[in-house]
Amino acid sequence: MTDFATMITAFTALFVIVDPIGLVPLFIALTTGMTAAERRVIALRACTIAAVLMCVFLFLGEAVLGFIGISMPAFRIAGGILLFLTALEMLFQRRQERKRDNADKGAEELQDDPSVFPLAIPLITGPGAITTIILLSDQADGALGYMAIMAVLCAVLSCVLIAFLLGDRIEKALGKIGINILTRVLGMLLAALAVQFILDGIKQSF
Repeated sequence: MTDFATMITAFTALFVIVDPIGLVPLFIALTTGMTAAERRVIALRACTIAAVLMCVFLFLGEAVLGFIGISMPAFRIAGGILLFLTALEMLFQRRQERKRDNADKGAEELQDDPSVFPLAIPLITGPGAITTIILLSDQADGALGYMAIMAVLCAVLSCVLIAFLLGDRIEKALGKIGINILTRVLGMLLAALAVQFILDGIKQSF
């Protein structure tokens, strides 16, 4: 997990799952009426909470699986299937609709501060992200491997933070059509990565 090519693959997988660009319209909708300073605070707080949650699953996720008797090959196959279903949702735009539903529910419950729910969880740290992190932790080779994964987490969350801070500009530059095209391209990449996870899990099983 310490070589550059593997880190790029890990970054791509997590970036596609978290989908910073796709989160921009939701962030804007959840922070409507807030000042630029308030939006910055919400964005920073949401990303910080998401980072803590991701680190918890990075270091404890595999231990929890072992405790309940789930092997990593089995989880890798199941995780690959989950990510593949997520990719299908991205390709057919169902994922954005589901995220909007979560965002609407969060806005109703926490009108003043959406940083914890629904931004940090489940929009940033959702089931797909948790699955990906646990799968990546299985590839960690000692302390350096975990440091590499943490660097990937920081890089992805930095992209989320930048996307939130530049939300208005990104949405205007890409438009709805541009965001839809980007989402579908990322969905194709995620589908390929999901199949690779499944193949790796089957290979490890035998």
